[in-house]
Amino acid sequence: MKKLLMATATCALMPLAALAQDKPETLKVGVTAFLTGPASVFGVPAKDAAEIMAEDINANGGIQGVPLELTFIDEGAGAEVLTTEYRRMVENGADAMLASISSGNCKTIAPLAEDLKVINIMWDCGTQKIFEAEKYNYVFRSQAHAGTEMLATVAYLLKVAPDFKTIAVVNQDYAWGRDSWDIFSAALKALRPDVEVVGEFFPKFGSPDFSTEISRLQALQPDIILSTSWGGDLDTFVQQASQRGLTNTSTFVLPLAESSLERLGSSLPSGHIIGARGDHYWNHPERRDDADFQAFMAKFEAKTSAKAIYPVFHMSQGLAALQAAYDKAAEANSGNWPTEDQVIAAFEGLEFQGLGRPVSLRSDHQGIEAQLLGMSVQGGDLPFATLENIMIFDGAELTAPVGEESVAWVSSLKPGWVDTLTVDIYEN
Repeated sequence: MKKLLMATATCALMPLAALAQDKPETLKVGVTAFLTGPASVFGVPAKDAAEIMAEDINANGGIQGVPLELTFIDEGAGAEVLTTEYRRMVENGADAMLASISSGNCKTIAPLAEDLKVINIMWDCGTQKIFEAEKYNYVFRSQAHAGTEMLATVAYLLKVAPDFKTIAVVNQDYAWGRDSWDIFSAALKALRPDVEVVGEFFPKFGSPDFSTEISRLQALQPDIILSTSWGGDLDTFVQQASQRGLTNTSTFVLPLAESSLERLGSSLPSGHIIGARGDHYWNHPERRDDADFQAFMAKFEAKTSAKAIYPVFHMSQGLAALQAAYDKAAEANSGNWPTEDQVIAAFEGLEFQGLGRPVSLRSDHQGIEAQLLGMSVQGGDLPFATLENIMIFDGAELTAPVGEESVAWVSSLKPGWVDTLTVDIYEN
């Protein structure tokens, strides 16, 4: 049976000149997440999950006998505070960092980590531009990017609703909202050039009121309404749209709404497309019978009184990647404590597994991650929508090749490409 976090040794760094027998007293890892503000609906569950996982690691003897010590930085305090605290934490001896949730923050953190020469695992942010625009030695991503996620969403949409004619988008006005729409629209133009985009709306990040956008959408009456918004913004938009009947007249495509299902309750009716930014779902059809998966879910629900959502899965992958890299590096070093260079080398081609399917890292440090989407369905034993007609796509087939830019690559796809994809289908 596969373990929940597939890695057997080590999750921290040592100075380059350290001797093989030298080990730190604790392995200090910094983690950035939204702990306050609307986006804390992502960050707090991820923090809770990280604490459970660290407790499990330490209860089993730590990482090669060394306890793991996590310290958190609140992304909700703003970019300036984030970068200041990130730098302070590294300069005070952090061995590695996991950052960040926000795509805008990742664009800032990646060059900062490189300057500070600290291994940084981008555990959640979605922008595809990190490794397409620059090359990094110290920066890695333990999950997919917007290119993979948006292409999976387009593929699912074309499989379950192939005859739609019109679409509108309501995305947050910042890096993720713009980047994800660039990819989605490029893919749609390549694969269904006859579809008409009837409206593009980019409300301010953190907007409390979507009445203007909803009124315009009711007038436009698009077949499909796409929103890659997340957190409190997505919750507010769907709740207000539901109150005004918009969810009854258009099909919503919500690539990040797996994380909102429980909070939305009855506001999200049956028949809308839900994504999970990877193969992330508390009732994952391939993992739900696994004893380790069940044990973690029980601990998480006992701690939080909520179902695990995709940031929890992403956190599991970030920690699993760090552990697996040190395990691989130590094995290559005859079982001795590895140097920083050995750990960095171990990341390339690394395979690891968190709560979902195994993930692998390419030579450009980008993670290849499967993608799960489904259709919302109400009326079960739970007071919120669950998923049916679940499809899990192979992430490698949905990710632009190394050295290619995502928008350009998806623009080169041809109608019928969706029919060539590897997909596993589950009723629920």
